[in-house]
Amino acid sequence: MVPHNGILENIRTRRSVREYIDKDVCEEDIKTIIDAGVHAPSGFNSQPWFFVVIKNRGMMQRMSDHCRPLLLKELAETTDEVAIDFRNRLEKEDFNIFYNAPVLVIVLGSNEGFTPDYDCSLCAQNMMLAAHSLGIGSCWIGTACLIQDNQEFMEELGITPNYRVIAPIVLGYAAQEPEEPEKKEPEVVWVR
Repeated sequence: MVPHNGILENIRTRRSVREYIDKDVCEEDIKTIIDAGVHAPSGFNSQPWFFVVIKNRGMMQRMSDHCRPLLLKELAETTDEVAIDFRNRLEKEDFNIFYNAPVLVIVLGSNEGFTPDYDCSLCAQNMMLAAHSLGIGSCWIGTACLIQDNQEFMEELGITPNYRVIAPIVLGYAAQEPEEPEKKEPEVVWVR
């Protein structure tokens, strides 16, 4: 088998993008990104995913406005420095949890799937790597899972009770290339 060094480079250089320019992502690229996602492995090949693509910035703002006070309440007593920094950004009236990205793709998992959380996470990783390979930035917005408890949003998005939000991912073109975060040395046990 021939090694695919381009894949390793793509993995090493992908970053979570939190600042986007005002440029649309074309539908064909979104379909390509979703197609990469559905090529992820899934338990018993159950393929438990379902996708909602949102390009309506008004809807995304409403979702952000719904999530912000809930997140602020959750983070009220935190002492974690990263969480405190996020809380400080949430407190700003104009902060949008989707970083004003032009596209939000919600990866949902079937409640009847064998391992939907794992499967949809693998799907989401494939999607973010595919986006990066196309020159499109992405960021997994885990805090947006709070929309799951808002029945109005779920109905408006066509999401039935059979599915749950697993991986909300924003897509768009980066305003600037994010710096590489410091990586911890992994703890590895070798058994020979």
